[in-house]
Amino acid sequence: MDLLEGLESLQFEYGMEEEDRSWLYLQGRSRGLMIKACAHATFFCKLLCNLRYEFQKLGIQCFYHNSRLVNWANVIFLCCLPSQLSNICSEIQTSLEKACIVYSFVAAVPIPRLKLLLNHTNILRPQYQCFEGFVNIWGANKEIVAALQDPVILQATCPYDPTGGITLNIKWLEGVFYAMLNICTATNMPHPNALQLLNELFLSVHFEGCEKDRESCPKFKLKDFVSKVYANNLSQGRPFPWFDLTAVQLRETPFSQHLLTSTVLRDHLTHLYCDLFGISLTKEQQPVVSTGSPTQ
Repeated sequence: MDLLEGLESLQFEYGMEEEDRSWLYLQGRSRGLMIKACAHATFFCKLLCNLRYEFQKLGIQCFYHNSRLVNWANVIFLCCLPSQLSNICSEIQTSLEKACIVYSFVAAVPIPRLKLLLNHTNILRPQYQCFEGFVNIWGANKEIVAALQDPVILQATCPYDPTGGITLNIKWLEGVFYAMLNICTATNMPHPNALQLLNELFLSVHFEGCEKDRESCPKFKLKDFVSKVYANNLSQGRPFPWFDLTAVQLRETPFSQHLLTSTVLRDHLTHLYCDLFGISLTKEQQPVVSTGSPTQ
């Protein structure tokens, strides 16, 4: 229920001069950024929950003052003002375990600065780009939690969807993949098992056309994530190497072109994203199975 509905004098734009109304689009953009950021963090947590379930099936148990909290947590979210960040990082950096994932919402602080402040490389930071001329679909009168239950808004938060005038730098999604591999490496899991878990985690949701032609479904391979030279020298029982997530999000990796150019992989990830949020795609929105190689 909107308590301000019909009360014109209490609306945000009441009393604005006509020449200033051209800036009202920034209100929708701000809400859109907040909703997208929350949705992408939620997607990441859902993936972690699914991965934890897979670990539990293997018999691995996962359990859930700032420094004590950081020492206990597997994932921490930095949600503070840029002016507060330096003190917080000083407080927690000595308590950070190598495998702990730091997920930053502090938009004004770039990844290299976060790495320096935390003395830590296992960091994820989504980056967004805004553009003008968009339709404001972000629900100006909805609470964030309510907006994240709206199928139209949720679908607009999909990593590949530019709806609403906000796009996500796809290097974040690349970082998510390598973060999952680091979790497997922290348990000393052999890389073939890690690849199998990755396939189950990201590629287990199939769309209608894919169900009819499983040969078109992508499968992750060792050389998708490490160089050919490294892959040729990695024995079967060895885990993946430890990946610097800050470097993954700032430079090209073996997975970069695969993630950008593989249409069938993009379709599967879009379907997974929608499935984790309980969004049903219409027949028109269903991806068309690509006839090309799934690993190109």
